Amino acid sequence: MTLLDLSPRVVESSPLSTLPVAIIGAGPIGLAAAANLVERGIDFVVFEAGGEVAASVRSWGHTRLFSPWKHLVDPASRRLLVDGGWEMPDPERAPSGTELVEKYVAPLAALEEIAPRIRLGVEVIGVTREGMDRTRTARRATTPFALRIRTADGEVEDVAARAVIDASGTYLSPNSLSSSGLELLGLADIADRVTPALPDVLGRDRAEFAGRSVTVVGAGHSAANTLLALVQLAREEAGTTVTWLIRNARAARVSSSPDDELIGRASLGSRVDGAVERGDIALVDSFEIIRARRAGDAVELVGHRGGEVVTHEADIVVNATGFRPNLDILREIRLELDEIVEAPKRLAPLIDPNVHSCGTVEPHGFRELTHPEQGFFIVGMKSYGRAPTFLLATGYEQVRSVAAWLAGDVASASNVELQLPATGVCSTDAGSGGGCC
Repeated sequence: MTLLDLSPRVVESSPLSTLPVAIIGAGPIGLAAAANLVERGIDFVVFEAGGEVAASVRSWGHTRLFSPWKHLVDPASRRLLVDGGWEMPDPERAPSGTELVEKYVAPLAALEEIAPRIRLGVEVIGVTREGMDRTRTARRATTPFALRIRTADGEVEDVAARAVIDASGTYLSPNSLSSSGLELLGLADIADRVTPALPDVLGRDRAEFAGRSVTVVGAGHSAANTLLALVQLAREEAGTTVTWLIRNARAARVSSSPDDELIGRASLGSRVDGAVERGDIALVDSFEIIRARRAGDAVELVGHRGGEVVTHEADIVVNATGFRPNLDILREIRLELDEIVEAPKRLAPLIDPNVHSCGTVEPHGFRELTHPEQGFFIVGMKSYGRAPTFLLATGYEQVRSVAAWLAGDVASASNVELQLPATGVCSTDAGSGGGCC
């Protein structure tokens, strides 16, 4: 398919028209895609690996977002909800992840137009075309997709679809602790002492951290919020120490910025800076991790720093190094990904963190998300590949455009518009609960 070949080919007489659109992931973006398809009169099915909708968001539900409600609700979803009597929360207030689910995502998933089409506890383990691997070209665009799924009881089957919207996110695919990007040498020996990003330090996971030496690895907002929660824990639990380990000379993404229009995010940077200055957080910069090993009850991280091989010791390590897309399930799909950030080729120049900050991403839609595999789209956080900052509102505009394209409304699909604060819309905590981006 060329760049000029962007018009939908599914017509009412086509066998594809009798099949649903498959949506992978029942988070905010996946369900927004569902809402847009409802408004377009297009059948769909949503596959969610978790036992509940928005399973990943629930994992960091203690976290408060940077963005207020007015930037967190998809327009199509809002229309459907309001028709059912739903009331919008305070538009200017920023909710926690749990509030986002309970007050918005769960009610959306419960709508009669959407609920019967959600399959929970169903993991998509592969996507292809029926009877075709990625090398087959003849009649490819008119052949149904086949999604291989595995249910909670272990049964595996293939399900046909006319198109696929992959909104599975990246939360379950963290980056490596190793600076090389490969799996950390020695990880298996210390795996029980490594926790994923955004643990509930002051709540559910408190006992795991209290009285321990904790090292947070990573330079983004997730790391910053965990650090601040640990500082609070250290005030309450004797023996708790906090170290921040980063591979660069400074953590630019969480540094204070007077130009940040999102007060919560700006205050996050200043609070972390203050904690480092007071000695509440021990900062270890320019540390490139190369391997890990067990040292009795502790963990040793071995790395390069200042031209030497050095060792850092901790009881618990928090992996807040960011996330990456799981592309394994897409081996038989023809993708066109950027070689740097693993995002769709035409989207990547807009989000490359080497060039752009959270506030400079332009609105984009189906054109930037198009792959050589016609009818297949990666949306939401996964569409950003390894880029670190993603906007929910941007994802909503993505799926609106994609749904319009699937409906054959190229004019609407091409008219991509989005109004955001100058510095974008991410997430953090302006209070005591922590935040993420």
